[in-house]
Amino acid sequence: MKITDFKTYSVYANYRNWVFIKMFTDEGIYGVGEATIEWKTNAVLGALEDLRPYVIGTDPRRFEQHFFECFRQLYWRVDPVTLSGISGLEMAMVDITGKYYNMPAYQLFGGKVRNRIRIYGNGWWKGATTPEEIAANAKKTVDSGTTGLKWDPFGSCYWTIPNDELDRVVRTTQLVREAVGPAIDLMIEGHGRFNVHTAIKIAQELAPFKPYYFEEPVTPDVVEDTVEVHRRSPIPIATGERFLTKFMYRELLERKGVDYIQPDVVHIGGMTEFKKIAGMAEAYNVQVAPHNPNGPVANAANLHMCAATPNCEVLELLTRDATWRSEVSTEVYDIENGEILIPDAPGLGIDLNIEAFEKYPARFTPQTLFNGNLFRAHEAGSQKNLL
Repeated sequence: MKITDFKTYSVYANYRNWVFIKMFTDEGIYGVGEATIEWKTNAVLGALEDLRPYVIGTDPRRFEQHFFECFRQLYWRVDPVTLSGISGLEMAMVDITGKYYNMPAYQLFGGKVRNRIRIYGNGWWKGATTPEEIAANAKKTVDSGTTGLKWDPFGSCYWTIPNDELDRVVRTTQLVREAVGPAIDLMIEGHGRFNVHTAIKIAQELAPFKPYYFEEPVTPDVVEDTVEVHRRSPIPIATGERFLTKFMYRELLERKGVDYIQPDVVHIGGMTEFKKIAGMAEAYNVQVAPHNPNGPVANAANLHMCAATPNCEVLELLTRDATWRSEVSTEVYDIENGEILIPDAPGLGIDLNIEAFEKYPARFTPQTLFNGNLFRAHEAGSQKNLL
């Protein structure tokens, strides 16, 4: 079986564009993938075209070789745009392979270790601005069945945080905890913005509310900073959404600088690389909480990796996304008691509704970093959105 062609599509999705792939073979089996990377739509579409010569004519069932061959061609090896393209193409190959052998994707990575994975909600606070409004949104989200909540409460702070802003963060976290009760886990998102002493100060202030973890409190570029915060923080530390390939994770794990790693299957090089990174983390007794703010195909890939990875503990799920998400794919999932059930259809178990794409053409509007909460959603005027 050989890959004969692939097509790419970009679809507007609020603060970013989804980038989808449909791959074709000479045996009539096709597969779908996703290469979404925020605010780099044109770049990743170009990267996919650069990768075309390495893909056309190859056997999609040899997706391990796909990563190896494409990655070794990268002179700039830590390149999130090209790695996102490699990841999206590999997803499509996995989808084709599963369909060819009539088995779900998780069987290609060792089979199921679980039938369901616990989820936590992200995006639930959108539209809320005051601590009271955020707490009210938290209560509504929990009432719908979510047992974990993540949000970035730090506004426009960068490197440091004034005392009055820290008081507001503490007040917000206190109200959310009171609204949802002690059984709900709270994940605090830092988006890599603070220096070491500020991150430690924040962790100490928030510790009484028993957060599940403090995510990316410092920039991921300096591993020593994450290691130091981890050593001194009373809250578990999570990071890794901006780490690329197993090579970047190695130092962090060897130095025992993290409690949860957060590989993003769209950016690290694909599903095979995800499995290897998770295996490395397992050797250090570190749990996996995949980064998953992308589109429906990426979500499907994450579900299969959670199914086949013993140390996956919890999966991020957008509780609010573009309202047309259900139109652009066949994504359907069941949630029971705060857990999402793993699909059993062949391949990734999802398809694209390409005819719907033209209704939501990609937009290329500059985003504003750390404006209000974090990213401005232009279509909503003053409404602020976060990843």
